Amino acid sequence: MLRVPARSRLTTRLRQAAGAAVADDGRTIVQAARDHGISWPVVADAFTAHAGRVPPAEPDPVTVLGIDEVRRGKPRWTWDEQAGSWTTTADRWHVGFVDLSGGQGLLAQVEGRTTATVTGWLRDRPQAWRDQIQAVAIDMCTVFKAAIRQVLPHALLVVDHFHIVQLANRAVTEVRRRMTLTRRGRRGRGTDPEWRMRNRLTRSAARMPGKHVDRLVDTLETLPTTIGAPILAAWNAKEDLIDLLATARTQPDREHIHRLLHRFYTRCAATDLPELHRLATTIETWWPHIHAFLTTGITNAGSEGTNRVIKTIARDAYGFRNPENQRLRTRTGTTRRHRGHLNPA
Repeated sequence: MLRVPARSRLTTRLRQAAGAAVADDGRTIVQAARDHGISWPVVADAFTAHAGRVPPAEPDPVTVLGIDEVRRGKPRWTWDEQAGSWTTTADRWHVGFVDLSGGQGLLAQVEGRTTATVTGWLRDRPQAWRDQIQAVAIDMCTVFKAAIRQVLPHALLVVDHFHIVQLANRAVTEVRRRMTLTRRGRRGRGTDPEWRMRNRLTRSAARMPGKHVDRLVDTLETLPTTIGAPILAAWNAKEDLIDLLATARTQPDREHIHRLLHRFYTRCAATDLPELHRLATTIETWWPHIHAFLTTGITNAGSEGTNRVIKTIARDAYGFRNPENQRLRTRTGTTRRHRGHLNPA
């Protein structure tokens, strides 16, 4: 191999080092260009050439697959004169497939967030590769659920508990805001006791000191009944749901699970809060997949961690215009540990 190819002013070794600095060392294009004393377009081309040889042609077999979406850039809005409101004109998404059992990291990303997008990538894999998937972890997304039932009917579908707790906290927040708005006739203020404890309401009671829990309950009970009682009921329902999810990885028996589930449903049914009724309906709809989480302990934490790295890469690059370049940077950045280029120190 020529050290300086024809019609070139840079050595092959320099180009390879610049491309590897981005793909393997996690540097940005501009940073690698400054470190090597060359222009950023040269580094971008060197990275594309280097990264094209990094991903394998076909991922290794996967036992537990994680599927999650991440927004590609910011959504765009336009004003609709007829409707008199803003409408979304562009809201681009990437769907990522993550190995949750073998440590391969991000297997691939595809453009779009539809059932056809997910089924298309899965159908491109060999039948033997699909048959080895035993479980798939997702959030409460009907798009992913329909796709898995079409292509992987034998796989166990598991719903991640993180999104369930997030949904419960959202219900508590909605109840608090609605009670303040309807009873006080305005939005919450710093002088309102329920507003000051808004963060404590979304924390788990098991992770708070006992005196903080007692103070929270006492404060809600001293509020006017029309404000404090609904918020306290919503908080208790949220805690009942967290107690149910806490039985995961403890090998709970069926009777104990259904006792906690019945307590949660009873708490929601005893109130006239539409937020709690909607939460109970969602839990009932996804209960088979939530129960699969309680019995297996499988979570989608690997996908959520991968999404965090993807967003960090996008911020470091100040956004991407080319989705192919974005997927290439994301793939190399999220598989450095598997490829042996991530220093834990």
